[in-house]
Amino acid sequence: MTTPRLAFVLGGALFLSFVLGACEGRAEPSPAPRSSSAVASVAVPSAAMLHPLSEVASPPPGFTRVELPSGSFGAFLRAMPMRPSVTPVFAYDGAKLLDGDDPRLFRVADLDVGARDLQQCADSVIRWHAEWLWSRAEGPKAAYHFVSGDLASFARYAAGDRPVVIGNRVSWERRAKARSDRTAYRSYLDVVFTYASTLSLAREARTLAKEDASPGDFFVLPGGPGHAILILDIAQDANGRRIALLGQGYMPAQDFHVLASRNPSFSPWFSLDGDAVDTPFWSVPFPWSSLRRFR
Repeated sequence: MTTPRLAFVLGGALFLSFVLGACEGRAEPSPAPRSSSAVASVAVPSAAMLHPLSEVASPPPGFTRVELPSGSFGAFLRAMPMRPSVTPVFAYDGAKLLDGDDPRLFRVADLDVGARDLQQCADSVIRWHAEWLWSRAEGPKAAYHFVSGDLASFARYAAGDRPVVIGNRVSWERRAKARSDRTAYRSYLDVVFTYASTLSLAREARTLAKEDASPGDFFVLPGGPGHAILILDIAQDANGRRIALLGQGYMPAQDFHVLASRNPSFSPWFSLDGDAVDTPFWSVPFPWSSLRRFR
């Protein structure tokens, strides 16, 4: 079974950024722009080479995937298209960051990164949520907060409004023609990524109890730097033990990838039974107090 590709063309202009990176929390915005670069030539697999996450990552013996409502965010992530095994992780500028056989890496998702250093950790969580909305023809419902607290909705962007940043203040002005197609949506998301961070992601999501964790939820540690990890799938055994597949974007902006745990009995799955979830790229385990869900 193969799934539709999620590789899309970057479109539209970006504004100066008042944040430095999605994985770096900021208490207040700064006017410094992010770097940008043309994407280097990187081989992209054909659709026939892609397989859904559920097909390439079976639960270990004794575990069964939790049931999910059809059409839910978690069900969408479970069908996430994966590139072939041992595919490396590339940065937005084409630089190879991880070898395909890196022991911390399980698989690379088939999702474009864009041509600028924008789609980092918190941005990747937002990106998958936004892709789920688009898959349901609910793109007009997409709305995410900037670090400043201002809400950026696709409905407003599609009408032609664009954010104007002066110092720490954001206003919106009608500066473009109305457009609500895929290219406009992708351009809108880059604007969100420019001004969002782990701080804004943590503030706009609601906290959850450990036992309520579900695919589509995420861990986020806001700060400077901060990090966010997306829960892609969960499985459970007869004794109630739970394990999860986890994925991340990172710094610099790079291919979204599924992590491999250090537990040889479960890898690439991670145990959810401890007091915190330890991941291979972030030095601090994620406590359950950092568990969040989109409102």
